[in-house]
Amino acid sequence: MVRVKICGITSLLDACAACDAGANYLGFNFYEKSPRCVARSEAARIRSQLPPNVEAVGVFVNHQPMDIFALAASVRLKAAQLHGDEKPQDIADLSRAIPIIKAFRVDGDFRLDLLPKYTKVFAFLLDSAGEAGQYGGTGQTFDWSIAQQAAKSHRIILAGGLKVGNVAEAIRMVRPFAVDVASGVETKAGKKDHGLIREFIQEVRRAEKELEADSEKTGTS
Repeated sequence: MVRVKICGITSLLDACAACDAGANYLGFNFYEKSPRCVARSEAARIRSQLPPNVEAVGVFVNHQPMDIFALAASVRLKAAQLHGDEKPQDIADLSRAIPIIKAFRVDGDFRLDLLPKYTKVFAFLLDSAGEAGQYGGTGQTFDWSIAQQAAKSHRIILAGGLKVGNVAEAIRMVRPFAVDVASGVETKAGKKDHGLIREFIQEVRRAEKELEADSEKTGTS
């Protein structure tokens, strides 16, 4: 099963629409410079009304560990997604308290041999690099062959420029653990288009069925 994460949730209405459409994870961004930043109190209010089968993920950029722990406890986060400059030892320390998704901005200089240094992560999220100082949310794709290679030996969450028109192709190529979308299902930063959310998840499930059919034909899994 390819999981779907709808990131940058800022309202209960959008959260409910994502849940109704079949999302597996909702992302709450706590990076103050992000246009999708949500207050802790609002995130906690939304989280308290999510169905039990949908998990909350906190998005952080160079936050102090104690801040992450406090937010995770008050909002009841399932995992912390780290987009900053965290070192492998930082990740190892944090992972003792909460599952960690380590995000990387992929550009032409990105090296896959960096991933094995982070031995304690739950998953790696690969996103497009964007401009200097921009930590995700670029709305741009990157070279999916890099993610395809990484997915052969790591749990990969694919992000960066995914939308209704390309997510099925991305899944067929990369075979990721999950896909992550924010701007691809928005009318503006932080405001979701509920119809696009439904269509996006429908495309994910369509691609999933195609992969299952191909596996049955070839006798692989």
